[in-house]
Amino acid sequence: MNQVTEFAATPRSRGGTGVARACRRSGNIPAIVYGGDAQPIMIEVAGTTLAREMGRAGFFRRLFDLKVGSETMRVLPRMVQLHPVTDAPIHVDFMRLGTRATLRVSVPIVFLDQDKSPGLKRGGVLNVVRHQIEVRCPANAIPDTFQASVAGLEIGDSIHIGAVTLPEGVRPTIRERDFTIASIAAPTVVKAEAAAAAAAAVVAAAAAAEAETVEGEAPAAAPAAAPAAETKS
Repeated sequence: MNQVTEFAATPRSRGGTGVARACRRSGNIPAIVYGGDAQPIMIEVAGTTLAREMGRAGFFRRLFDLKVGSETMRVLPRMVQLHPVTDAPIHVDFMRLGTRATLRVSVPIVFLDQDKSPGLKRGGVLNVVRHQIEVRCPANAIPDTFQASVAGLEIGDSIHIGAVTLPEGVRPTIRERDFTIASIAAPTVVKAEAAAAAAAAVVAAAAAAEAETVEGEAPAAAPAAAPAAETKS
């Protein structure tokens, strides 16, 4: 589970475009906290602190203890609005979490033992179908990553979600099927060589057919123009 990071914030008395712009000019980023049993509150956070936390991996899966005045709230970042030109953050949404809150989050998956896969050793390619798995889990138990082993897999084999060990209380949002997360695909070079061989076979077959036509009976000539009507002298 990810560690909880403390994050200081300042309350905003009101919203609006002018207030938000003034907030950004001062080096802060306007934000809102919503969810739980309390009313949404408007805040602003230091731009440098936000940039540092966003630069760390898994920003949207990490919990924060947001300190606003004398109150501390456990929150999870849900959305960051970026400037259309500079990609700088211009607004942040935080979701307030209760002690028993359950979340829907996407967790990255890491593939282990790639050096133990016969298919990969033969030139196969690890074709990742899902780089992240969306799950429901307790707010205080968000996994950092999931792990799946490809040891022993041959070309054509697949890994399904059922092969991934999930922590207690963590369930994939797709429950009705054992969906594929990765497969060992044939190498591109082999596919290209097979396609080239097939094309060469087609050309060879056409050449052989043409040779048989030349050596055998010649094809009928195209019909000539109709003779002109005979003229009596």
